[in-house]
Amino acid sequence: MSQQQQVIITSARRKMARATCYLFPGKGRILINNVPVELIPIEMVRLKIMEPLLLAGNDVRSKIDAKIVATGGGIMGQADAARMALARALVKFTNSDELKKIYRSYDRTMLAGDPRQTESEKWMRYSARRWRQKSYR
Repeated sequence: MSQQQQVIITSARRKMARATCYLFPGKGRILINNVPVELIPIEMVRLKIMEPLLLAGNDVRSKIDAKIVATGGGIMGQADAARMALARALVKFTNSDELKKIYRSYDRTMLAGDPRQTESEKWMRYSARRWRQKSYR
């Protein structure tokens, strides 16, 4: 273990979901919450998480291992957060402006994220904006 291992840590958020990606040199294994990405049962989620790897190419994918920890929110929010964290880690790992341009042209939210959050509920209301109905008039 004389060789020092480079670890890149990135994080991302989407709605209420949070994801942290630990990226290090390896053989191309990607784990999400200790489950290999190939074994995720929902195909849409699997493809969304794999997008940064497919755009980066096989030469980058075969050199890295990634461990992604996603918490909070729903399954698609976690998938978006994991995708963003992985894309940010790959850009940091390769130091490539070309890869950054590819991600930006494909989908800006891969690197920049989506700042929208749910509005908080107000006092004496049923939801954030809905007020009680009036029965007169």
